[in-house]
Amino acid sequence: MTLPVRHRPGRLVERAFPSLGWGEPMAAEFDELFERMNQFLASAAPSGAWAPLAEMHETDDAYVVEAEVPGIKDEDIDVEIGDRELSITGEYKEREREGVLRRTTRRTGRFEYRALLPFDVKAEAVTATMADGVLTVTVPKAEASKPRHIEITSG
Repeated sequence: MTLPVRHRPGRLVERAFPSLGWGEPMAAEFDELFERMNQFLASAAPSGAWAPLAEMHETDDAYVVEAEVPGIKDEDIDVEIGDRELSITGEYKEREREGVLRRTTRRTGRFEYRALLPFDVKAEAVTATMADGVLTVTVPKAEASKPRHIEITSG
């Protein structure tokens, strides 16, 4: 579920509709509505977790999932596979900072990515590597699910 990006009060409407000349009171009402929508969507998300950007592609030998998790330590990520389901969970911990945070679009807290795999896989041979903030999970296919070329004979 994608949540709207937070913004500065009064600025969204003025940028979107500059010709309307709406003043601060009208813009503030829209900002309040957006903030309430943010709160509603955040509370409606399953288990309060967000999903990292990810893609899954298939090769002849495996399913490969690449999930973007920049700034998250390896020990804060858990990769599990069972019963045709791949699960990547973890937590992005908010950093301590000085001063007052004025604006952020970074997500923090628990995250969760789940994918159903179409065929049987070799669960014991799954590998996970992290490079440049991208977690790559390779799930090898079982021998029975690998495509094989069938020769056609005339007969």
